[in-house]
This record gives sequence, C-alpha cells and structure tokens, in this order.
Amino acid sequence: MKSLVVSLLALVIASVVHAAAPARPNILLLIADDLGYGELSCQGNPQIPTPHIDSIAKNGVRFTNGYVSGPYCSPTRAGLMTGRYQERFGHEFNPGPAEQAVANFGLPLSETTLPQRLKAAGYVTGMFGKWHLGYRPEFHPQQRGFDEYFGFLGGAHSYIDAEADPLNPILRGTTKVAKIDYTTEEFAREAVQFIDRHRREAWFCYLPFNAVHSPLQAPDKYLKRFASIADLRRRTFAAMLSAMDDAVGSVLAKLRELKLEENTLVFFISDNGGPTPSTTSGNGPLRGFKSQTWEGGIRVPWMLQWKGRIPAGGVDDRPVIQLDVLPTALAAAGVATKPEWKIDGVNLLPFLRGENTGRPHEVLYWRFGVQMAIRRGDWKLVKGPGPAGGSEQRGPVTIAGVELYDLKQDIGEKTNLAAQEPGIVHQLAAAWAEWDAQLQEPKWFPDRSNTRKAKKAGKRAAK
Repeated sequence: MKSLVVSLLALVIASVVHAAAPARPNILLLIADDLGYGELSCQGNPQIPTPHIDSIAKNGVRFTNGYVSGPYCSPTRAGLMTGRYQERFGHEFNPGPAEQAVANFGLPLSETTLPQRLKAAGYVTGMFGKWHLGYRPEFHPQQRGFDEYFGFLGGAHSYIDAEADPLNPILRGTTKVAKIDYTTEEFAREAVQFIDRHRREAWFCYLPFNAVHSPLQAPDKYLKRFASIADLRRRTFAAMLSAMDDAVGSVLAKLRELKLEENTLVFFISDNGGPTPSTTSGNGPLRGFKSQTWEGGIRVPWMLQWKGRIPAGGVDDRPVIQLDVLPTALAAAGVATKPEWKIDGVNLLPFLRGENTGRPHEVLYWRFGVQMAIRRGDWKLVKGPGPAGGSEQRGPVTIAGVELYDLKQDIGEKTNLAAQEPGIVHQLAAAWAEWDAQLQEPKWFPDRSNTRKAKKAGKRAAK
C-alpha cells in the first residue's frame, strides 16, 4: 500500500512539473528584401500604412540601430543563417544571376545553419521564399536543415510568372512549380499552412519574402490602394509593400487563431537598405543605399516580439545586428551555444528583459570589397564606394580617404570629423585591421568573368 501511495505521489508531482514547464517556443523569422530604413509607418513613413508589421514593434521592441552584416542580399543571409560574420568563410559577395554564378557558389558546407541546430533540438523546420545561398543540390535548403521548402534559389524572381527564369525556377522541394499567383501571397500562404500542420510541434518558420525587391510588380487590388500616388514606380512599390504587410498579417493572424502568440518568438528585419534609384525604397534620414557601407546600406528595420516574455512597446537604441538572431533563437529554444561554434552574434534576451543594461555589442564591423566600416559606441569609421561608384570592386581595403562620424549627433553621416579626430581614426582603423586579419578572401565575385566559369562547370556537370 505504501509503495502504491509513493508511486501515485510521484506521478502527480511529475505531471505538475510537466504542466508548469514552459513549452519550447516556436520561432518565426520574417525577412523583407531591399526594404529601406524609412519605409515602414512605424519608422516614420506616413505614405504607406504597414499596421501588421508595425504590430510586431507594438507588441515587442523596435531597434533604431538595427544592422545587417552585409550591404546586400546573399552575404546578409549567410550571416543570418550562421550567426557569424560571413567574411570569416569567404561569403562576401552575391554571385550575380544564375547564369553567372561560379560553380562553388553557396553557403559553405563547413558552416552549420540555424535550422540545422534547431532540427537537432527536435524542431520541425520550414522555409518559404528566397534562398540565395546556393544553386547546386548540396546547397539546397532541404540539405541545410529545412524539412519543407517552397520558393526559389536565386536572388530575384518574377512575382507572377513561375517559369520566368528557367535557371531559377519556383520549387516545391526540388520539383518545379508551373504556376503561381503572386509570390508575396503564395509564400505567406505556405507559411500559414506549415504553422497549421505543425501546431502541436515546436517549429521554426523562415519566411524570406522577395518583396520589395525588383521587378516592380503588384496586383491591381493593391495598386488601387495608392491611386493618389502619381509616379507609377512609387505607386507599384507602395502596393508591393502593402501586399507584404497583408501577408505578414495573415501569418500573425494564424498565430492568434491557434493561440500560439505567447509561445512564438517573432523577428522582422530587412536584408539590407533600399536601392532607392531603382525601386524608390527610401532609407529615411540615412546616407547611401543598398550595396554601400554608409548607414543607408546596412541599417535596417529591425524588430521582434515574444508576448509575455519580453516587454511590449519598447524602442531600443542599442546597436544590434542580424547575427544576433541565431543565438537569440537558440537561447529561447533552450539550446546552449558552444565556444567552438565561434558565434559572432549575441543572445538579446537578457538585454530585452533588463537583466543586462549594457550594449549587446561594443563594436560592429563590415567589409565589402574596397569598402569598410566599423562602429564602436557612437563613432563610425567608414569608407564607401567613392565618387566613382564601384560598390562591388575587388581589391584590398585602404584606409586612405576614410570618413569619421558621430552617429549619435549625425545619423545622416553629413559631417566628416576625420580631420578633427585623428586619434579616434587611428584607433578604429587599427581595430578594424585586427578584425580583417581574421577573415578569408572572397570565394567569388559578382562579375562577368564568372559567366564563363559557370558555363564550363555546367558543361562538365552535364557530361
């Protein structure tokens, strides 16, 4: 009798402990493509309402100094998936279009991705949208940790024609898709269905839209919302952003419907600043554009929410970077990062909960061909593309002509203080050079010389 009572008591205690233990949170990672710093209504744009994206900031925190480690698409995504500066493994540039990409283009197989780490922890993983981390089979998302995949492997795609680019098709898994409606809606619909299917499991959903990247394409129902905008390019851009906001809203609505909001950590960022001359995407008060190391190329909309776990409605001016997504997501999932992983990102949760009142990063670094930047505190040393352009130029970085800005006083990088503060220039240049010495040379360059290499590789593979 005594043993029976003890056994029953043990069962009761075990059930209470199990009920009290918080479920592992779901992770939802939303990425906008080429969305400038100043385009969301929560970032100060009155022209294009974005209530659903804004709700993430309202229910969580919006970082006003949120960065990405690359000034354009593929490098940023490589850093995002690994939590490491992508130059550490030679992923410094885009490859160019599929017909130009060198055969070895892709996130190196030596790197372990966020979905791989979450999958090892028991998560089901799905990706819906733009990959841009390799075309070959070994680089496919389902070989890099994703259980389910719907999207395209390249850097850009038509929003309405699945077969517009034979070398960069829309895929379900590895099977080509013949028809689509509008990619922004399609990707969100796939994400909603994934969340619904796996509602009783811990899941990681990666939703990297191709919106608002070129080409500028939008259905009439969204264009009609902005009939007052006379410029057709700007009207189409506004329609595309509004469509993406609706798509984000549909995913968030599914979380509410399934009562998963309090158990889902949500990130929203852009992969780089806006390419204003080509799409009208604006970077607000920032200088520069996509593919430049001035603030307009690397400072982006950056927000997250975790209802009930972090305070709502916060605006945080401490610098963060997309490299922080991986360690933050892993910490939320109960996965401890190991020193041998050599992660550059930081777990943001202690900072968001007030357990750490310091800055997640004292120093952030950038290298992009002949361009560079380093931010330490509020000082930023930067070398942009220069008056002749050439944002993707290859070659060593020289410190000649660097500019120094106090970002606290000069967010627009208008007043170069390099001549007045030579000591600070020297200190930052030395710190950047020490970091640069740890990096690999780029494994490829986005230039026309790759076209011949890619064609030769393709002919060899076809034999």
